[in-house]
Amino acid sequence: MRNFIKMAAVIALFISVFSFILPQDPWVVPEKYEKMKNPVSPDEASLKAGKALYNDHCTACHGKKGKGDGYKAEHINTTPTDFTSSNFQKQSDGSLLYKISYGHKDMPAFKKRIPDNADVIEGSFGKTRSPGDLINYLRTFAVK
Repeated sequence: MRNFIKMAAVIALFISVFSFILPQDPWVVPEKYEKMKNPVSPDEASLKAGKALYNDHCTACHGKKGKGDGYKAEHINTTPTDFTSSNFQKQSDGSLLYKISYGHKDMPAFKKRIPDNADVIEGSFGKTRSPGDLINYLRTFAVK
């Protein structure tokens, strides 16, 4: 019995050590998105529309101030992104579009959830202002 307990402890230790060493399933953005620029100017109307979209679709997980501390955050397996972080803010507009549109793990895909955005063409911002408005609003969380 002691040998079994020792063996189980060694296996548990082995698994925990290697879980930090193995790749963590990175969120890979296709190259064509990396270089995309937001076609929507971050004017007052855009920021107002983006804030409305954010409040409707994002606050539950990312929180009112974009820190990843929404009321649903503690009920999911991954920590929601902190939009105030420099790592988030240094991403291209196209990368954010891709991540919002297609999701990954606990982050749902919003391609068809954003109003009037169901016709978004693969690899573009689409025909509406909505994705650009939302990205413009996310940029307001940058620490100044």
